[in-house]
Amino acid sequence: MPTPAAISVAGSDPSGGAGIQADLKTFSALGVYGGAVITALTAQNTRGVTGVFPVPGSFVAEQLEALFDDLDVRVIKTGMLGGADSVRAVVEAIVRYDVPFVVVDPVMVATSGDRLVSDETVEVIRDELVPLATVVTPNLPEAATLLDLPDLDAEHAAAAAMALHQLGPAAVVKGGHDDGPDAVDVLVDDDGALELRVQRIHTRNTHGTGCTFASAIAAGLAQDLPLRQAVDEAKQYITEALRAADQLDVGSGHGPVHHFQAWWKLAGVEEAR
Repeated sequence: MPTPAAISVAGSDPSGGAGIQADLKTFSALGVYGGAVITALTAQNTRGVTGVFPVPGSFVAEQLEALFDDLDVRVIKTGMLGGADSVRAVVEAIVRYDVPFVVVDPVMVATSGDRLVSDETVEVIRDELVPLATVVTPNLPEAATLLDLPDLDAEHAAAAAMALHQLGPAAVVKGGHDDGPDAVDVLVDDDGALELRVQRIHTRNTHGTGCTFASAIAAGLAQDLPLRQAVDEAKQYITEALRAADQLDVGSGHGPVHHFQAWWKLAGVEEAR
């Protein structure tokens, strides 16, 4: 039997903390073979993004076709998709190849609050991509953007997740942008609402948190875990990756989470330093 694969469709982060690089690290750490379709090149590091070079939608489609014609793709996980043409290339691939699982991390709003994509792209994500998803994983600002709301706070996360679920997929609205003592995500699926609550971990090394969480869900689905179990195990994985993040000293800004903390512990990497 061919080895099942998960594909990340996202932008490249040359500093290795987010985007394609974070997704592939997560897939590998969780025992899934990862492929990648790049939607944009970025110039960025732990301090921020200084440039973006989009990939044309036609070439996104060509990358997808090359992978689906060769690999046993069980899951597509999307991140930053860029323009509407790239979103439609993903939609067409999902339909054409009847992809079993789709995890949509709608990267649309920067940490600063600035919109990263056009209104047209938001509409295509909401109207064409989200209904095909197995699960969508927005943070609070991204959920507000998808629902065309001015703002959302943690108190309305469950209502937002319910509204997104009515578009078709299960929805996990992440509470990482909140500042309470606990990090609370809310999952809404056909079985109702489920709160995932852990004590907030205080670290500046949070780069790639959303990418990593969504990719961990995708890894679970690729291994045929039920959705709720995949989400719960992804929450455990990102929590431990954040807890161990300060063991890394990468860059002078917001460093990455520790994707391989369990493997480094087994290998005695930290003890050897």
